[in-house]
Amino acid sequence: MRKALVIGINNYPGAVLKGCVNDAVSVASILEKNGDGSPNFDVRLITNPSDTTDIPGTRRLIEELFETHSDVALFYYSGHGLLKSTGGYIVTSDFKRYDEGIAMNEILALANNSRARSKIIILDCCHSGSFAESNLGNSSVSNLCEELTVITASRNIESAIELDGHGVFTSLLVDALQGGAADIRGHITAGSIYAYIDSALGAWAQRPIFKTNVSRFVPIRSINPKIPLEKLRKIPKYFPQPEDEFKLDPSYEPTSEKAVALKCAIFKDLQDFESEGLVKPVNEKHMYYAAMNSKSCKLTALGYHYWRLVKENKL
Repeated sequence: MRKALVIGINNYPGAVLKGCVNDAVSVASILEKNGDGSPNFDVRLITNPSDTTDIPGTRRLIEELFETHSDVALFYYSGHGLLKSTGGYIVTSDFKRYDEGIAMNEILALANNSRARSKIIILDCCHSGSFAESNLGNSSVSNLCEELTVITASRNIESAIELDGHGVFTSLLVDALQGGAADIRGHITAGSIYAYIDSALGAWAQRPIFKTNVSRFVPIRSINPKIPLEKLRKIPKYFPQPEDEFKLDPSYEPTSEKAVALKCAIFKDLQDFESEGLVKPVNEKHMYYAAMNSKSCKLTALGYHYWRLVKENKL
């Protein structure tokens, strides 16, 4: 069972936002199903205007998310964030002075004590980078339990920017979940999402923050793999040992007068592997020249990783 609580708040008295509900709806929609249409997360979507997003109600929903046994518990929030001398807060719609919302440290405690196997927290709000800081302003130390990952839109001192009816961070998050952060097998993890967002934001833009204490990244969403799994499973067939080289010649190249259909089919597999960084030609710049000049190709470090997965029956 995979559960997700997605909250987006626009309606703040005197401080209205425009993109948070849009962001929450987009995130909830994409989390519900994988790329092939199969069920993914059981999503609870809360938006304001529409639902009540007061302190007691929001706290109850977060507690319910983390207190149940589940494989993955994911919390996403888009709205105002606040930084005080006592730490960071997500701000609810009933905020008032000295009682603005729910402390990020309180949410951290709920996640740290959660019975879910994997916990993921994604915050698109100002000052969200203060989440899990052991002391205010000490961003070098975090208190995360095992199998907890946090991705935030900005550092503790920064704002989170809205543009064209969406948060900049969440727009990139959705792009990542749609496939921009997928690996060869089509898996999208918290680590690959952060890498995608981080690379897309310029050095002078808001900086996303990534904090984790995991032994492995679980896929948040999966899409159709870039290379079909049945083709990936051929890697050990072409390279019986990871250090082996595959000898090529002009009969592998379809445009050659010496082309052999069966060998051209093999060469197409090898070219697909090269396009995803699994294989590289030896002493040539392109696979075409490796074939035409009777050179060879070999596995890269990434190729060896997938060779090992196949040999261990993990792919």
